Amino acid sequence: MTILLIEDEPLVAKTLARLVRQLEPEAHLEGPLESVQMAMEWFGRHRATDLPEPDLILSDIQLSDGVSFDIYREINPKCPIIFTTAYDEYAIRAFKLNSIDYLLKPVEPDELKAAFDKYHRWRQGGTSADFRDQLRDLLADVSAPSKKYKHRFMAHYLRNIVPVLEENVAYFCRDELIYLYTMDGQKLVTDYGSLDELEELTDPGVFIRANRQCLVNLNAIAGYQSHYSGKLIVTLRKPATTELTISKEKAAVFREWFEQG
Repeated sequence: MTILLIEDEPLVAKTLARLVRQLEPEAHLEGPLESVQMAMEWFGRHRATDLPEPDLILSDIQLSDGVSFDIYREINPKCPIIFTTAYDEYAIRAFKLNSIDYLLKPVEPDELKAAFDKYHRWRQGGTSADFRDQLRDLLADVSAPSKKYKHRFMAHYLRNIVPVLEENVAYFCRDELIYLYTMDGQKLVTDYGSLDELEELTDPGVFIRANRQCLVNLNAIAGYQSHYSGKLIVTLRKPATTELTISKEKAAVFREWFEQG
């Protein structure tokens, strides 16, 4: 089996390559290819010389010069793709509906193993035609109008239910209940069931899941500093006094999100 790795982050590519070799020791690994252009050239060379295409593609979505969907619209690959992404803004629901695997970074070994297991099950009974239909539907979904996010959130204040506008939300935090902390330092109870639910509702360009307990607004962040362990310590703007910890594994994702925002 030949696996093509498309990934523009060197450390992530190195980690994925190591995991692939551990989980699929008999596989031949090609790449990593770092950009849409490099991938297009790779497929062009293989098709021009009648070299076989990969059996499986392990592909990041956001590359240095665009999104990998542009590759697949052009080349229409015959093989399955396991997508990886640091963000959940790329029609994650569509991946589920079309039975195409996706993995959120940082990729966990057991999740990658499950994706490989799914690939092997597909090989036993699926066809490239089936997969091409799924990929076509996926690309149509991600080309559709972008998802609408909530910009107003309900919370309890005294005996009333009150709206809190997105720009007034500093962060959400889970402590048995889901609390909403406002920019002016108020702590309000919400009826949201989980931070996972809120992640689906909030704009990923504005909010990021800092850790398992907190979902923070970009505009509430005063800055961050690196810890010797590789973690990041995020400082919030006053009057909030909370410092949030970003794990070592998510530090690179946070830096990119914070700088782009």
